[in-house]
Amino acid sequence: MSGSLDQEQLAKQLLELQKAEPGTVPLEEVSAVVAGIMDAARKELASSDNEVVAKMIGLADYIEQAKQEIAALRPDEVKDRHLPAASDELDEIVAETEACSFQDITGQRVAKVVKALKDIEEKVDSLITAFGDEIAEYKSRNASDGAEETPTDENEITDDMLLQGPQLSDEAMSQDDIDKLLNSA
Repeated sequence: MSGSLDQEQLAKQLLELQKAEPGTVPLEEVSAVVAGIMDAARKELASSDNEVVAKMIGLADYIEQAKQEIAALRPDEVKDRHLPAASDELDEIVAETEACSFQDITGQRVAKVVKALKDIEEKVDSLITAFGDEIAEYKSRNASDGAEETPTDENEITDDMLLQGPQLSDEAMSQDDIDKLLNSA
């Protein structure tokens, strides 16, 4: 008998062995059935192992893709640049509205926004901690992303500079800059 039997053959042989008188079954037949059962079990385990491995590889690929997408969002830039800028703008709003009659309402709303920004900052911090290596790798691959353009001439005032809207007092154009602009026209 062969050591590799399909399940149907094994079932038939087991039925035959059960019908036989005790002690009359040749050892070779019992050995062949046991070997067949073992072989079938190995194949079944190998098949399920392959499925588990394939699912694990798929999951690992999915996680890697998600990590790359999160790194592309540049959470470090959000934390280092955008959140502080938003916080500075809110501080400027509070400073500009002092002694205004509606300052209490404005202050309350600004406080809510500041709290939301702090919550966002905590979440961004955890992203940076979790994906620090991927973020660094993304930054090195895309070094030109986020590069700010600066005017070539220090005294040159560009349209982009004029279209910035209200600015923080330390970043806003000075009165001298405005006078230069008006005199150049």
